[in-house]
Amino acid sequence: MTEPTHPHLQILYQDADLVAINKPNGLLVHRSPIAADADVFAVQILRDQLGQKVYPVHRLDRKTSGVLLFALNEEMNSLMQQQFQEGKVGKTYHAIVRGYTPDQLDIDYPLKKEDGTIQEAFTSLRTLARTEVDFAIGQHPTSRYSLVELKPTTGRMHQLRKHMAHIFHPIIGDRPHGCNKQNRYFKEQLGMSTMMLHATSIHFQAPQKGKEMHINANFQPDFLTVCQKLSFQNLVIDEPAGSNQFNMIPGLTSQR
Repeated sequence: MTEPTHPHLQILYQDADLVAINKPNGLLVHRSPIAADADVFAVQILRDQLGQKVYPVHRLDRKTSGVLLFALNEEMNSLMQQQFQEGKVGKTYHAIVRGYTPDQLDIDYPLKKEDGTIQEAFTSLRTLARTEVDFAIGQHPTSRYSLVELKPTTGRMHQLRKHMAHIFHPIIGDRPHGCNKQNRYFKEQLGMSTMMLHATSIHFQAPQKGKEMHINANFQPDFLTVCQKLSFQNLVIDEPAGSNQFNMIPGLTSQR
């Protein structure tokens, strides 16, 4: 699939200090020396869309879709970055991974930075659904997949991707941490090269206002298409009390 153009970003929430978007797959947050091929960035698109300067208070990988939060002034940028650094922002992701994952699992596995520094990294996993489909990949006539909820309590680079590879349940579409055979099959047979990792929601206490904020992002079209191909479409996702409800899979109503 060719990288899509992004002339307009879906705004999930906006007030005088903050704005959140549902970032599409394939879109960089801002210019990066490791992605010299890109000339379109979320910061620039949102700035032009709103007609004012925006400040990304955290990051999402280029290949990851979902909730991305920006500050609209320097003071809020500083306050929100501090909350992220102190681990006061709760983040929930959903991923489609290879194999049958356990019902629940706490992944406590340190990760190494590029300079060799070892950092603690912790992720909680909950399995929402499992499926077995007639995809003949390698020597097996069928293939198994799981739809999982992931909650990182640390924010290391590629943490979820590395943690899922570490427990031998790599995220579909992930390169280089994923499974080449699976990724090749999804690309050649299903026309899907998108990574199946989505930042579903964030929650935090709004600085200066003191109220609890829950911001949710619906799955992107490619994620929904894979859910349907894998028969995950009959799933209902539980959402935290106080959040704005939305249908994770079209045609179904979320429940609390």
